[in-house]
Amino acid sequence: MSTKTSMTIRTDSEVKLQAQHLFANLGMDMSTAINLFLRQAIKHQGLPFDVNLHKPNAITMRAISDKEMNGPFDSVSDLMSSLDA
Repeated sequence: MSTKTSMTIRTDSEVKLQAQHLFANLGMDMSTAINLFLRQAIKHQGLPFDVNLHKPNAITMRAISDKEMNGPFDSVSDLMSSLDA
């Protein structure tokens, strides 16, 4: 059996209202939503969503896709052959 505890957080009143509305539409209250977030953070051992300053642009995404389709390489010569193709 788990022991319950309480938390106090501070947030902007408009953020709270919008979040309460969103969670109500999802069929849960604020407490349930916060617990869901906490459990997912524990499961992922970090934030359960990407946190970054910039999203990759189209060129970067193509390079990532090409790498996934063509790599990894067993040798530098294999890499160079792939680049010449």
